Amino acid sequence: MATSKFISVDKLSLQDLDADSELIPLLTPEDEQEMNDEKLPETLPILPLRNTVLFPGVVVPITAGRDSSIHLIRDANNGSKVIGVVSQKDEEVENPGVQDIHTLGTVARILRVLQMPDGNTTVIIQGKKRFEVAEVLTEKPYLTATIREAREVRPDMESEEFTTIIDSVKDLALQIIKDNPNIPSEASFAIKNIQSHSFLINFVSSNLNLEVAEKQKLLEIGDLQQRALAVLKHLNTELQRLELRNELQSKVRSDMDQQQREYFLHQQMKTIQEELGGMSYDEEVDEMEARGKEKKWSEKVGEHFEKELAKLQRMNPQVAEYSIQRNYLDLMLELPWNEFSEDQFDLKRAERILDRDHYGLEDVKKRIIEYLAVLKLRKDMKSPILCLFGPPGVGKTSLGKSVAEALGREYVRMSLGGLRDEAEIRGHRKTYIGAMPGRIIQNVRKAGTSNPVFILDEIDKLSSSYQGDPSSAMLEVLDPEQNSDFYDNFLEVGFDLSKIMFIATANNLSNIQPALRDRMEIIHVTGYTIEEKVEIAKRHLLPKQLKEHGLTQKDLRIGKRELEKIVEGYTRESGVRGLEKQIAKMVRYAARNVATETEYTVKVTPQIVEEVLGPPRLERDKYENNDVAGVVTGLAWTSVGGDILFIESILSRGKGALNITGNLGKVMKESATIALEYIKANADLFGIDPSVFENYNVHIHVPEGATPKDGPSAGIAMLTSLVSLFSQRKVKKSLAMTGEITLRGKVLPVGGIKEKILAAKRARIKEIILCEDNRKDIAEIKPEYLKGLTFHYVRDMQQVIDIAVTSRKVARPKNLVGTTGKP
Repeated sequence: MATSKFISVDKLSLQDLDADSELIPLLTPEDEQEMNDEKLPETLPILPLRNTVLFPGVVVPITAGRDSSIHLIRDANNGSKVIGVVSQKDEEVENPGVQDIHTLGTVARILRVLQMPDGNTTVIIQGKKRFEVAEVLTEKPYLTATIREAREVRPDMESEEFTTIIDSVKDLALQIIKDNPNIPSEASFAIKNIQSHSFLINFVSSNLNLEVAEKQKLLEIGDLQQRALAVLKHLNTELQRLELRNELQSKVRSDMDQQQREYFLHQQMKTIQEELGGMSYDEEVDEMEARGKEKKWSEKVGEHFEKELAKLQRMNPQVAEYSIQRNYLDLMLELPWNEFSEDQFDLKRAERILDRDHYGLEDVKKRIIEYLAVLKLRKDMKSPILCLFGPPGVGKTSLGKSVAEALGREYVRMSLGGLRDEAEIRGHRKTYIGAMPGRIIQNVRKAGTSNPVFILDEIDKLSSSYQGDPSSAMLEVLDPEQNSDFYDNFLEVGFDLSKIMFIATANNLSNIQPALRDRMEIIHVTGYTIEEKVEIAKRHLLPKQLKEHGLTQKDLRIGKRELEKIVEGYTRESGVRGLEKQIAKMVRYAARNVATETEYTVKVTPQIVEEVLGPPRLERDKYENNDVAGVVTGLAWTSVGGDILFIESILSRGKGALNITGNLGKVMKESATIALEYIKANADLFGIDPSVFENYNVHIHVPEGATPKDGPSAGIAMLTSLVSLFSQRKVKKSLAMTGEITLRGKVLPVGGIKEKILAAKRARIKEIILCEDNRKDIAEIKPEYLKGLTFHYVRDMQQVIDIAVTSRKVARPKNLVGTTGKP
């Protein structure tokens, strides 16, 4: 319903109306009947209205602005005060003629004429009856015409149908007034107090929110019941429109209220931050934008950054996504895009640094110098992916720091031991809660340059789980053809890793995925000899421990002889980690005496070594059992380097069964079976009575049963042990051997030669038997490692027996009398 129509008489400054005035805002049925019985004049002055339709009984204020209208109102007000009111067809027409007005209008009575302060004339009129223009008489100074009454069809006012329609009209009108805040409450009072049904219909029609043409159509409906139904239809439409508008306004108001509240809180927080001396959100964004312009990233990455920064600007700082987006942009700004440290190409200096920090490791040092030389000549090349493979404690990890210093690069280290989540390598998608970049990107950010020396420690300890396969994710990191555009799930853009020098460390190559191993350059880092360990202890371990314990070289001196005793008697390893622990004990001995101001011997003697470390635990009886047939010293390779092992065999009465003990693996048991079958097939060759195989059981044992053992390299040692047992001839002293055998008696080459040789030297072995094909492995070993050793290269088992087994028989046990033939 229209709001402009609900204006009380008081608000029109009509307080000066007399109490007995003929102005009746709300008609009673008696007033209506009196109005219907009133006779209409034959001619009337016609007042055209621009934007109003007057209904019978309704009082409306009209502002007259045209000269003809003012003239008409003045004449009528001085006369009968009755005029005819019609609506214009087009409100834009300034001087309407007969063709510009509707022919059906309402007879009206002038109730009051007011002269307003702005010079306009306002007239209060009330509709009486509908009429039709019969004939226009004059157009100047204003329209006059003959009229005739337009009769209305009035239904039975008491009928149930009409009463229901009226009640519905009244209810809908009240509901609209209630829902529309722009309609004053007086309108509801007026609707409730209208007693006349026809006046209610005309009153509501006059105040409907309709165009003039629509209201004119309502006025032209002669059947009052039909007019009531049309009004009811318009009310329903207006109520639905109002409900929809209110619903939309409610939503908009709620959103606006929330936004205003957030804006207010944001402004408060901004003010607080400024008071505390911090940056506001706007300043933070501006700072990021300024930092972004200084980065050396590519155009593609720069466009991505600007897009993400614009997304941050559109975000409300109070939402959780804001901090995630800000952390993401911080990562992009902190990463060293195309920022490189300058390599130092002084190869002599690099050699000095590597030699200073590490004794030995010649292959690794040679490879680093080669890389520096090529880089110096070419200026730009992809960094190699090196894998240092060897036993623990030989300096693989610590070598990375020396390499970084030699190259003049930053150093970062990442431990991969036990890592089983692929996201640790590739990162999480930033849509996840607690998302972080992968550890590769995190370490590059920490390094601050795009070409650090990056140590991937314990790459063979990567494991798989339901969370993915990290070793497969490492393929992209270590593939020179792929890592120039490494994709991290959190970063979402490619990052160049090709200038990083990756150095991986591993103890066991068999645990590394073949595809990953293929992408790395394997450098074998072997164990140390006794001489090397002594030198390392003298140069590095002892000074380091003295410094860590707050002592100087004046507080403790350990000579070469004492260091050698510590190495031989208290350590059993390829590296020097255990040796460092023993030296630390010696340093603590001195530290305790210095702290308690107790006198002690600064120059350590062998007796002091035993006093501090206890009796030697690892000095073996190497030759005690060599006087017994069937005992042979073999060489083995383990994850901690080379080692020696004793193979013992014995005969007992039985039916020729073979028993093997010592926690041996499948391959090693197969070697024992092959050895026994070969001897049975060639008993005459070794001078053995074949009947012994049917009357005696053979038991082969390898001591230290708590340690798992496997591999084919003990094959010739087992065969030699059995030949020695069956022939009752002992094996040479200070002799060890390694090699695989076949059923034909051939000797095959094995691996881990250098580690096995180092183990032999530690055990004071003098002679070693190897396969002829292992001669090339010996050629690659430094001569100083081979000092004091004699090598025998063989191709078949007969050669092994001729070299290893002496001609001197040992005392034959009573239970073996008569069991062996002539040698």
